[in-house]
Amino acid sequence: MITMYNKIISGDAKIAVIGLGYVGLPIALEFAKKVPVIGFDIKPDRIELMKKHIDPSKELESKDFEGANIEFTYELDDLRKANFYIVAVPTPIDEFKQPDLKPLLSATDTVSKVLKEGDYVVFESTVYPGCTEEDCVPILERNSGLKFVDDFKVGFSPERINPGDKTHTLTKITKVVSGCDAESLQSIAQTYELIITAGIHRASSIKVAEAAKIIENTQRDINIAFMNELSMIFDKMKINTYEVLEAARTKWNFLNFFPGLVGGHCIGVDPYYLSYKAKEYGFHAQIINAGRSINDNMAPYISSQIVKKLLAEKKNLNETKALVLGITFKENVSDIRNSKVADLISELQSYTIQVDVTDAYAEPNDVLHEYAISLISEPKQKYDVIILAVSHQQYLDLDETYFLNFANENALFVDIKGVFKNKIKTLKYWSL
Repeated sequence: MITMYNKIISGDAKIAVIGLGYVGLPIALEFAKKVPVIGFDIKPDRIELMKKHIDPSKELESKDFEGANIEFTYELDDLRKANFYIVAVPTPIDEFKQPDLKPLLSATDTVSKVLKEGDYVVFESTVYPGCTEEDCVPILERNSGLKFVDDFKVGFSPERINPGDKTHTLTKITKVVSGCDAESLQSIAQTYELIITAGIHRASSIKVAEAAKIIENTQRDINIAFMNELSMIFDKMKINTYEVLEAARTKWNFLNFFPGLVGGHCIGVDPYYLSYKAKEYGFHAQIINAGRSINDNMAPYISSQIVKKLLAEKKNLNETKALVLGITFKENVSDIRNSKVADLISELQSYTIQVDVTDAYAEPNDVLHEYAISLISEPKQKYDVIILAVSHQQYLDLDETYFLNFANENALFVDIKGVFKNKIKTLKYWSL
């Protein structure tokens, strides 16, 4: 029997990746080093950049495009040449913190228009258990006129890409794969083995693979929430949280988590998908929801602590100026989606504090469009409070002398990441 994998390696079937963001583009380029690939995205401007070997997400370099047999396109008809579709689009939450499946369902609808008998569709977007078979498959069946399992196969292989991480890259992370039956599981696993050197884990079902992905980030969210709660307790006790963690980490099985702002499109989002689905089964996810509540309220907590310390120094909030270093959701990336630093800035502004913001990675136009915040290239005045919000490498290379150049008398240095502990001697220092 000739399998889909056999067809791919023989050139009789082609891979298409739908959605060329921070997940889809690396996958497409890795496969394109082995077999021909169609890279599809709905945004023509992004496609034009990729044709010039430019990654719009700024995660990949021009050399990463070299040797890749890939056709970049935004034309639907070009997808008809493919037989193995990988869907890698965002799965955000809406303003009510409910799953927003519009991008995923739209991409599924696109695939359904070109789906042929014998084709495969593999989803990589993070979803709640059951989403692939309950929400996506019906669209594929209805619009194609084909029957699930009998006429086309579906699988789920959750993405595990970590933006900004140059060590744990795509090929070096174990890939979880699943299929709708034994045949599809085997072909999907073999196909990913073309590019994944770390190994493949075959999940017993699509739902198991979906659940495995969503608890990865939910687990991290809960652990970080615990660190954040500890930081609030220790602050009242006048104990430095990072010194406590440094001591605790000397035990071999202590989990290495830190307090901080939890944003981005994974840890700050995925738990809501799981708690949403749990409600359908009449279950209230207490620990998951508690973790989310703590982490979502860290920006108001930090801003209130800053204000208390400014008032203690007899600062007039109407005349207070703050500098925030970093607005991306994590260090050394340009991604600003769901940045909780933006929430912190908004909180400070609500106290009438004037806030300047700079970032070594973020695109000014993106920040202006997303948050109505105008970035400055360099500090341009004296500040009453300097806030290190994101530990970009460029900031880690600075010292207190640099900060003193634009600090007012009795200025406060807020070190959210705790990276300047024991390095700030003249400015008043506070961290989580």
